[in-house]
Amino acid sequence: MAAQETVDHKYVYDFSEGNKDLKDLLGGKGANLAEMTNLGLPVPPGFTITTEACQAYLATGQEPDGLAGQIEKHLESLERAMGKRLGDPQDPLLVSVRSGAKFSMPGMMETVLNVGLNDQSVVGLSAQAGGNDRFAWDSYRRLIQMFGKTVCEVPGEEFEHALDEAKSAKGTSNDLDLDADDLRGLVDAYKKIFLKHTGREFPQQPREQLDLAIRAVFESWNAERAVLYRRQERIPADLGTAVNVVTMVFGNLGPDSGTGVAFTRDPGSGAQGIYGDYLANAQGEDVVAGIRNTVPLQELERLDKSSYDELLGIMARLEEHYKDLCDIEFTIERGKLWMLQTRVGKRTAAAAFVIAGQLVDEGLIDLDEALHRVNGAQLAQLMFPRFQLDHQFEAVATGIGASPGAASGKVVFTSARASSWPPRVRR
Repeated sequence: MAAQETVDHKYVYDFSEGNKDLKDLLGGKGANLAEMTNLGLPVPPGFTITTEACQAYLATGQEPDGLAGQIEKHLESLERAMGKRLGDPQDPLLVSVRSGAKFSMPGMMETVLNVGLNDQSVVGLSAQAGGNDRFAWDSYRRLIQMFGKTVCEVPGEEFEHALDEAKSAKGTSNDLDLDADDLRGLVDAYKKIFLKHTGREFPQQPREQLDLAIRAVFESWNAERAVLYRRQERIPADLGTAVNVVTMVFGNLGPDSGTGVAFTRDPGSGAQGIYGDYLANAQGEDVVAGIRNTVPLQELERLDKSSYDELLGIMARLEEHYKDLCDIEFTIERGKLWMLQTRVGKRTAAAAFVIAGQLVDEGLIDLDEALHRVNGAQLAQLMFPRFQLDHQFEAVATGIGASPGAASGKVVFTSARASSWPPRVRR
């Protein structure tokens, strides 16, 4: 009986089965994707593999009994809903594989996009996109790069060097200037890099790609950077991460597509308004990687007013639903808006106090709740010395503050360099 209970344990949930209160089980990303799905927002179909599956895998080094069959069942359901098969040579279904723990750990764990592409389905993807060879081969090179780095620990800089060489040969510094032939050559270069470091050809079986990507996300829970982040943020080490398998939507299909991030209020000051960044003809990793310059979110109104207006309506709805500042990721595919993630957004200490007061004034929360939204550590941050914003000064650099307050001293750009210097002696 015990064995039967293990086999029958539910490890996989369709987005329509969850909600925002299941973060322990579905992780923050999966729970919020489910919540947006249930709200009727445009979320790409998909499913979430639970944190319990991750915990079992990390404890034994093997997938728990029943997980493979449940993934297969939900994948088949997804294929029926989309009318496509994963990696089909003629009309492929492609998916992203994303981490999502209970507590937000931005950038600490892994993501693989375009899972399902191979030497045959890249041709079908081009046909599916109206003969857009450039888009298809760009998507394929992204898969090899992300899969190689994330799943097989191929040094990411080798892919970057190959990309730089391709751009240099073209006489450009912009990825978008590479045409389909350039990207075919880049795919070949990436495959050679993959073979050199792994001793095998890039996997051509879509289901093998999916299974390996899922395991890599599980294992990224214990990656060094994730462990250090949890220690810093006092996040328990035994929670594990969920894995979200989501139908791909493409922001790199052309100028009428793109991807961006948005905040329902300014996370720096708490001011109400439109805050965020947008990047046309790009996938989400381009925004966070900083390899191309984004434009302010307001620029989307000029580029695609219909999507912009829909996005503003969704932002207002989400803030009212969550009764807090929301951080949103979205993609536009040929004029169609898709919501990829939402979460209660991080904010500065100053913004935390401002936003709590605003939400009380708007009747979304009461005073007791407002007091729980701020804490002593945030209050302490406000006591640090700060630059006078109205003072005239010449800026030598701009960036995002990594810690509160103002300080003086020598500038270093790596933690290793900083720790090698002797501590400053105060006199």
